[in-house]
Amino acid sequence: MKVGVLISGRGSNLKSLIEACAAPGFPARIVVVVSNRADATGLEVAREAGIPAVAISHTDFPTREAFDAAMDAALQKAGADFICSAGFMRILSDGFVDKWRDRQLNIHPSLLPAFKGLKVHERVLEAGCRISGCTVHFVRAAMDEGPIVAQAAVPVLPGDTPETLAARVLEAEHKLYPLALRLIAEGRTKIVDERVVIEGEGTGSVPPLFAPRA
Repeated sequence: MKVGVLISGRGSNLKSLIEACAAPGFPARIVVVVSNRADATGLEVAREAGIPAVAISHTDFPTREAFDAAMDAALQKAGADFICSAGFMRILSDGFVDKWRDRQLNIHPSLLPAFKGLKVHERVLEAGCRISGCTVHFVRAAMDEGPIVAQAAVPVLPGDTPETLAARVLEAEHKLYPLALRLIAEGRTKIVDERVVIEGEGTGSVPPLFAPRA
């Protein structure tokens, strides 16, 4: 599977995907990294790994659709047939989402459908949750919607701040995203009635939920 990764920032999840794809036998490889910010440090992460990195500023385009068309052209030129959004902080147009339907993943720092949107960790702590986590899901037009591929649970500890909780959730993200991509690249998933069915789930061969230690 030829993967294009969309980023806007430092690229920590991108780095975890790069490391996973470099492992012998991993069924996917990253062919391009695209950012809407030229100063995104994740672009340098890609270049250091020998991966083509492209900056396409959304401010150079009159509409969201025009920006998305340019981004799509960059993905197509690189030969990508799948997308991983990894800290990409732009809302995608319906046309782009429809074109890449069932071929685009996103990762979100909560156990969806809870706590969609921004300021997740602050809201988790305000709600008094004992467990948080992260979710990898297929992208749909609505924000943080779409069939869930995998989730990881992370405990909320006494004395946690948004920063400490975010750091622990991010560690889980770095493990979860490569797992989800592997399942899809190996052809072990299918979407039925907007739910992901995973081959081998329940047999012990696939951990649908894992809880990293505190």
